[in-house]
Amino acid sequence: MRCPAKVHRLRLRRRNRRRHRIGKTEAEVTRKVQELEKARDSGKIDKPGKVPTLKQWMRVYLDEIAPLNVSQSTLVSTYRPKVEHWIIPRLGAHRLDRLRPEHLDAFYGWLNKQDLRPNTILQIHRILSRAIKLAVRREIVARNVCGLIDAPTGEEVEIEPLSEDEARDILDVAKDRRNGTRWSVALALGLRQCEALGLRWKYVDLKRGQLRIFWQIKHQRYRHGCADPHACGAALHRYPCPADCPKAKRTSGRRHTCVKQRCPASCNRHGGKCPKFCEPGCTKHAPSCPQRVGGWTFVKPKGKSRRVVPLPPPLIPLLKLHREAQEAERAAAGERWQDRDLVWCERDGSPIDSRQDWEEWKELLRLAEVEKDARVHDARHTAATLLLEQGIDMRVVQVILGHSQLTTTKRYTHVTENLAGDAMARMGRALWNE
Repeated sequence: MRCPAKVHRLRLRRRNRRRHRIGKTEAEVTRKVQELEKARDSGKIDKPGKVPTLKQWMRVYLDEIAPLNVSQSTLVSTYRPKVEHWIIPRLGAHRLDRLRPEHLDAFYGWLNKQDLRPNTILQIHRILSRAIKLAVRREIVARNVCGLIDAPTGEEVEIEPLSEDEARDILDVAKDRRNGTRWSVALALGLRQCEALGLRWKYVDLKRGQLRIFWQIKHQRYRHGCADPHACGAALHRYPCPADCPKAKRTSGRRHTCVKQRCPASCNRHGGKCPKFCEPGCTKHAPSCPQRVGGWTFVKPKGKSRRVVPLPPPLIPLLKLHREAQEAERAAAGERWQDRDLVWCERDGSPIDSRQDWEEWKELLRLAEVEKDARVHDARHTAATLLLEQGIDMRVVQVILGHSQLTTTKRYTHVTENLAGDAMARMGRALWNE
């Protein structure tokens, strides 16, 4: 015989607040009360009131909390897609206080079956854990369930920095190309891509031979600056044709083919690019807003990356020649010149897009006949490793790269054959006096 639902009420002496637990059997109610008493005794009891679902909290986290500490580009390209596409559809219906380790185990098992890369799954876990950690701080829930399971294992990215000879070959090719000094600075000082592309002349002191790395340049996603974003983009809204579409009734002029909300998988009417329709109350189309905000913006470097870096002496005359060449381009551009004071820019003074910068790097690798498929960021690893090979103290390398922790710098430095060979040579002299 099925037992009726039982209610066990427990009055907590702390602040004289009550908690209630309901179960289908007496044993279930007893178990829940014991868990509640254990939480009370450890000081980790949930805040009274209705606890939000994970979906509700993740939306609060994305809209109100994360933008305070995460760059707009990272929020748009990484956080939102992973939350909206993976976390909310699978876990969003759970209340925060009822999310259990077995839910996460099943979630990560399902993600593995979606052929996601291990590092992507680890990113999803970190975003989820960070959001719930903040809920714990605000006493919305008593514990972070992500801390009760083992985090997914990420894959170790194999990074092989360029050798000294390969770096020289790249610089030999780059010296005759426009903005060639951009790569001299990358390989010598290890600037991040956004730091190099956002470097301005007012932060370059060629007399003292110093760079002040105080800013980065980012392309922020455009946002409406007007009072009514929906009305602002009215001319660009796309909606499916109604059942009695008036355009389909035309007897002259251009023929109209009605489109529905969802085209079938076999649709071939749109050249493989079926239209995407706007949601009701759409507030997109910000790039067309006359009062839009966003675009190219100078932002402060992350963490403790603001630093003053000395220039290698051979690089100073190269930068002087580069500045003279840029002044000639500025005079040729005339009124078309966009004066942002950038050290490396397009022929009209506008910022260099990161994708275009990447393509230039790949072209240099090809022309220099470097076989390694190095990333732009690998120039930073190369600078760190070359500094280490020159016998530079690790703490000095940390300052040059702008790392807040020495452990991060150690991940950027790599033990090359030269360093290992020199170490064994010293060991030979120590043991055999040879």
